Amino acid sequence: MLKLAGYADRLSVRPGETIRFHVASETGAPVASRVVRVACADPNPAVGGVRVENAGTKVREVATPAPRSVPRGSYGVVSGAPIAAIDISRGLTLAARICRARGSVISLISAGSSTGIGFGVDEGGHLNATVAVTGALPRVPLTLGTPQDGDRWYLVWLAIDSGTGRARLGQQPLALGKPAGEAAIADVPASLDAGFAVAALLIGAAAEHEDPFRLDGRIEQPMIFDRALSEAEIMRAAAGKSVDGLVACWDFSKEIPTDRIVDVGPHGLHGRLVNSPARGMTGSNWTGREMCWRHAPSEYAAIHFHSDDVDDCRWPITHELTIPADTASGQYALMLDSGGETDNVPFFVVPPKGKPTAKLAVLVSTFTYTVYGNHARPEWQMDPRWQAAWRAQAKEWNSYPHNPGDHIEYGLSTYNYHPDGSGISLASWHRPMLNVRVGYFTYPYPEIRGSGQRHYPGDTHLTAWLEAKGIAYDIITDWELHHEGIDILKDYQVVTTGTHPEYHTREMLDALESYKEQGGRFMYLGGNGFYWKIALNPAKPGQIEIRRGEGGIRAWAAEPGEYYNQLDGEYGGLWRRNGRPPQHLTGVGFTAQGNFVGSHYRVHEDARASRAAWILAGVEGDILGAHGFSGHGAAGFELDRADKKLGTPPHAVILASSEDHPPEAPWILVPEERLTHLVTLPGEPEPELIRADLVFFETAGGKGAVFSTGSITWCGSLPTNGFDNDVSRVTGNVLRRFLDPAPFAD
Repeated sequence: MLKLAGYADRLSVRPGETIRFHVASETGAPVASRVVRVACADPNPAVGGVRVENAGTKVREVATPAPRSVPRGSYGVVSGAPIAAIDISRGLTLAARICRARGSVISLISAGSSTGIGFGVDEGGHLNATVAVTGALPRVPLTLGTPQDGDRWYLVWLAIDSGTGRARLGQQPLALGKPAGEAAIADVPASLDAGFAVAALLIGAAAEHEDPFRLDGRIEQPMIFDRALSEAEIMRAAAGKSVDGLVACWDFSKEIPTDRIVDVGPHGLHGRLVNSPARGMTGSNWTGREMCWRHAPSEYAAIHFHSDDVDDCRWPITHELTIPADTASGQYALMLDSGGETDNVPFFVVPPKGKPTAKLAVLVSTFTYTVYGNHARPEWQMDPRWQAAWRAQAKEWNSYPHNPGDHIEYGLSTYNYHPDGSGISLASWHRPMLNVRVGYFTYPYPEIRGSGQRHYPGDTHLTAWLEAKGIAYDIITDWELHHEGIDILKDYQVVTTGTHPEYHTREMLDALESYKEQGGRFMYLGGNGFYWKIALNPAKPGQIEIRRGEGGIRAWAAEPGEYYNQLDGEYGGLWRRNGRPPQHLTGVGFTAQGNFVGSHYRVHEDARASRAAWILAGVEGDILGAHGFSGHGAAGFELDRADKKLGTPPHAVILASSEDHPPEAPWILVPEERLTHLVTLPGEPEPELIRADLVFFETAGGKGAVFSTGSITWCGSLPTNGFDNDVSRVTGNVLRRFLDPAPFAD
């Protein structure tokens, strides 16, 4: 744990509204706080380093920051008066179906203590149980000698008979939900204390507090009976047949988008989920006939629990800030200092609703920031040289010193994996996101050739350029775009993105398309944009879901049958797979990826004779952008190209294309462009598809226009030579013309 860390309850706020901060401190010293306006978050001295100025805004400390832990691990809990009324003095049976499970499956916790009854699976795959009671009877362990196999589903149970004084533990392999193979059973002497009172039933955990018994794996159809069932009765109950003594049976196929778990038994012992496990998961009887959980919910009755799930740190509010009415729209941060430890929490002030203060809006990709939040890069674990280079550069630049790879306790990004190897599909900003910090840097230099910035610090290259050029702008974010749609855009002459607007909802794309069609001017200054489809959780603002379905360059792949979001039931994956390739909006779409290295563009021979020649005014020669602070070139890392078959308008002008990308990257064509190892979907040779295109086209009969750069590293070239360079001139030419309301010649 960091000695000082914090997060905000929201990432964007308007004047007159209040933003709240949750700060934890182990320093034992007072925590000083102040608010700054951020001009540049990149600590690179060659860019000018971090540039902030005091905002003069008063922060209220409403509670003293104290040491806090992070409650990690998802589980289900059923508690309260109904569960306490369960009488298990005669005996009980706990049963469930499980797959790839390690950890506690079901536990009954006694009133007033942590003792209880439960069973789970150890690291070796052995089913085990513990009968621990409140009286003088001893704790009784029980283990099956037969380990569970890999991905197979099992029906597992624990039955305790007070009459016979025996406890039986069993597992039955399943195939398509039915018994397949021999069961394994063991029993020992065990009795229940008549004074055992049930305070809570836990699914996927052995205690409500953080402990080593959180489950990694899938659970389906947990059940409890108030007597010891025979093996035959357990099989009947698992098959949905009526068996006497049923207390509760939880059907996880119901209310999948929520945190509620529904009991279909006689007493309605409904429960809740903690820390948002994955729902809409294929169960023991999944046939593959339906790929959407909405169409066959009974085949998607599993929940995948993870021991490292975090949807909210649940720290108390320690600071509040009401934004003064005269606060300028922009990027801000709460700066924290205590006992020599520092932290900062960035946030964004958007203008009052319906009252823009500039003609230009910069769309900040906060959803992409959150999806990448706490990305622990593979290099951190795999390459000690990379880790050493990062630490050395952090010290040299006096930059933000903490890397997410060192602090997995705050939960990792959706580009990482859970401990059981499954991909992380849910992310939240209700936790410290260490890579969304003023002064954080992404790639070290010079030990690693691909130096540079991404996401929040990289996007401030653009705002630093705007401020250096004296261009007025407002900040708006994904949150406003999703919830307010075209209304947040319609009064702006120009809207521009930053470097990497990758993750979007349907509402966001609809708003941007409407803005374009109604004559808005749109600048896409990044790469790999408008690529993945996401879902938001209306019950938990700040939580985002991504299902990495068929196609796309993916950190992990969703398993068959699990391409549909749990939060909205819609097909996830690429927007291209949903019929909306990025070319429809911006004229370019993701085509290739390499390491974080950049190259240059070459101006096309006919570009200076085209109707878009004005964009190249002041650019000498045919080479553009052979410099920069993100990968050393304006065309790098992730590249987008034009493709008329995917939606690039026929009248679009391609002014320049990148070339000579460093071969050691290596460069990879996106999977959705490949048919075989020899043939691409567009029918062009693979090397020709590895390029970024600089594209311009008019919209709405010449009232509107779109300019796209097709590269993540474009904005990293803006600061070169004190913002006086060819990339700066091209960007300035486009922005000045787009701010001029005169129509274009379509």
